[in-house]
Amino acid sequence: MSDLSHMLTVDGIDAGLTASNKKALFQQLGTAASRLTGISARDIVSALSEREKLGSTGFGGGIAIPHGKIEGLERVFGYFARLTAPIDFQSVDTLPVDLVFLILSPPDSGADHLKALASVSRTLRDKSTLAKLRGARSRDAIFALLAGVESLHAA
Repeated sequence: MSDLSHMLTVDGIDAGLTASNKKALFQQLGTAASRLTGISARDIVSALSEREKLGSTGFGGGIAIPHGKIEGLERVFGYFARLTAPIDFQSVDTLPVDLVFLILSPPDSGADHLKALASVSRTLRDKSTLAKLRGARSRDAIFALLAGVESLHAA
């Protein structure tokens, strides 16, 4: 289990986001991330949309990791959303997406950005973690899973 607490806080978790499609999802992610980072929602949505033009960030199993590089960020930022209903995301396996982990990074964060993507991807490939994320009842419970707190208690 990875510890994603270096890029994610409890405030950066939405346990019941409603979005009708990918565009609406990006708008909501942009608004939420803007509140937490001070970066304009429009710039965030633009960065996500530009990246998505290169290929879908839906990597299968109901998971998407939209990401982009944004001027004005000091460090890698994460935001996790569990959707109330899955949406079409043009994922590689064509399955709809219900778990989304947004990653925003400073423009010069090459290695840190890639490490964040790898860490999130590794965490969200674990079937046990996915089942727990889908069943968690609160933001705190989701944060505990993503921050690796649960694995500390199990040790």
